[in-house]
Amino acid sequence: MKLTEKVVAGLTSAAGRDLVVWDDALPCFGVRAKSSGRKSYIIQYRTNDGTSRRHTIGSVAVLRLEEARARARKLLVQVTDGADPAKARADARKAETISELCDRYLVEHAEPHKKRSAIKSDTRLIEANIKPKLGGKKIAALSSADVSKLHHDMRGTPYEANRTLAVLRKMLNLAETWGLRPTNSNPCRGVKPFKEQKRERFLSQDELGRLGQALSEAERNGSEPPAAILVIKLLALTGCRVGEILSATWDRVDLAAGQLRLADAKAGARVVPLGAPAVALLSARSQEGAWVICGPDGENPLSYWSLDAIWRHVRVAAKLDGVRLHDLRHTTGTYAGQAGLNAFLVRDLLGHKTLAMTGRYVQPDADPLRAAADAVSGSIAAAMAGGAGAEVVPITRRQS
Repeated sequence: MKLTEKVVAGLTSAAGRDLVVWDDALPCFGVRAKSSGRKSYIIQYRTNDGTSRRHTIGSVAVLRLEEARARARKLLVQVTDGADPAKARADARKAETISELCDRYLVEHAEPHKKRSAIKSDTRLIEANIKPKLGGKKIAALSSADVSKLHHDMRGTPYEANRTLAVLRKMLNLAETWGLRPTNSNPCRGVKPFKEQKRERFLSQDELGRLGQALSEAERNGSEPPAAILVIKLLALTGCRVGEILSATWDRVDLAAGQLRLADAKAGARVVPLGAPAVALLSARSQEGAWVICGPDGENPLSYWSLDAIWRHVRVAAKLDGVRLHDLRHTTGTYAGQAGLNAFLVRDLLGHKTLAMTGRYVQPDADPLRAAADAVSGSIAAAMAGGAGAEVVPITRRQS
């Protein structure tokens, strides 16, 4: 029969059986009444391979008949072009979530291609930021609005927000490669990272003096573990990254040659030259066990989190508010530049890939610049005041 609103309203089914009435006005379109009393508009069609499928358009309680008929006509046109709306809906219900994408990213991309420290960082960002906010969303349904909201909600920690956005962007690029999203559909595009303040910081001679006093005091009273104190000293003396010192093993240390061989540094394998003070510190340490810096159990290396907690105590004692362990590396680079080393030597000392990165670490010291300003401005001021002969002389670098 031709379906009308009155006909649809009057349909009832027998107990335990569904009643389906097809529409004469639009073949393959109909209404189904369940014994529970629920009624839905449906279409029945065959796919290109001959499979018969039934697809629910919507509830009679929600859709008017003419709206349902219009939707049915559009879907049936798509079927003639090869579409399969019933399968598409089933696939969408079974589609992977962002949480599942996170797990696949770590297993199939991060673990084979990234260093251990980077994997730890990505895992932390995923567990702390991405999964709690976006984990339940379907990969294909994630929108730019979803990503923008996540990023905006983290505006109080811009560095963390930008690192989270970068990990999410990479995951969704891989989702396209894995066929989980259409090509060029990454919703992270257009989400602008926050501006970040440069965090480069180096310690002045006075600050280094306070740090040395705080470490000596901690050694005398035993307030901090000797292993942690040794790490802090080595970071300042070598310019190594924290992970490079914590992961160092005795079989990689050559005290006679003054070298620490790193098999898996950030920029690849490299040899760290050890100055006489660093060699002296290591020579005084017991070489039992595999690790240069052992944790409390004596079998495993000291963890970063334990070291960071100890560093917070030390920097309070040294009145170095806000100074990070990584700033000791900046300090090494800065003092290397002031000692007259060229950029290539400083790059190799710190183990950078590029000179551009080295330039971020070598910070200008204000004292030599102030001395130069005093000399030049003093001569000019004397000449302007009518002094007898003002001479500007070149300032030579002090030899260490």
